Amino acid sequence: MTLKKTEIYRTSAGVDQENEIVEAIFNAVYNQRISPGTKLGETALGEIFKVSRERVRRALFLLSNKGIVDLHSNKGAFISSPSEKDSREVFQAREIIEAGIVRQLAAKNFESKLEILRSHLKEEDQARSDWDRPKLVRLSGEFHIILAEATNNSLLVETLRELVTRTSLIVALLGDNISTWCPDHEHELILSAIEKGDPDLAEKLLLEHLKKIRRGLSLTPKVSRNSLALQEILIQDTSNE
Repeated sequence: MTLKKTEIYRTSAGVDQENEIVEAIFNAVYNQRISPGTKLGETALGEIFKVSRERVRRALFLLSNKGIVDLHSNKGAFISSPSEKDSREVFQAREIIEAGIVRQLAAKNFESKLEILRSHLKEEDQARSDWDRPKLVRLSGEFHIILAEATNNSLLVETLRELVTRTSLIVALLGDNISTWCPDHEHELILSAIEKGDPDLAEKLLLEHLKKIRRGLSLTPKVSRNSLALQEILIQDTSNE
C-alpha cells in the first residue's frame, strides 16, 4: 500500500513525538534529575509534550525495553528501580563491552577523539574541584561513550549509552557519594594506557575502574524524591539538548 503524502507526514511526526519523550526521559535519568521510582503519568506526559496518550504509551514501551521504565498493570509506568541482580548484570555487560573497546583503541593509531577526550578530562577535574555532582555525573558517563564513538561503530555507541544510563539509575539508587560515580583520575590512567598502545594495561585499568564503582554501591537503596515537578525536569532537559 502506498501512503499519501499527508499520511507519511503524520507517521513521521508521530515517531518524532515519541522520540522526543524518550530522549527527554532518557536524559533526565542520565543526568540524575529524576529519581528511581518516579511515576510517569500518561496524562501528565501528554500535556507536557502536547501529544496523545497513545503516543505516550508507545514512548513508555520503548523505554521499558531499554530498562529505563518499569510498566505495572493497573498501576502505570515508573522510572526503574534497579535490583541487585540488575546492577550485577549491567556492570558485567559493561566490563565485557568496554574491555573490548579499550583494547581495540589501544591496538590502533588512536587520534580521532584524543583532543576531545583530553579537553573532557579537564572538565571532569573542574567539576570535581567545584564539587558539582550533576555535572560530574554527566561528564563521567560521556567519557565512556566518547571512547565507544572512537570505534566508529554506531551500534556499540547506542548499546553503551543505554548501559551508562542504566548505571546512572543504579548509582542514583545505591551510590553513597560523588566518588561512587567517578573515582579520581582513573579516566586519565585509562586514556594514557590507550595512548601508549598498551591494550593489556588499558583493559586492566578499565575493569578495575568499573569494579571500584560497583564496590562503592550501598546494599540499602536510598529514599529520594524529586525536588522539581515532572514538567520542570523534562522541559529543562529538552531545552538543554
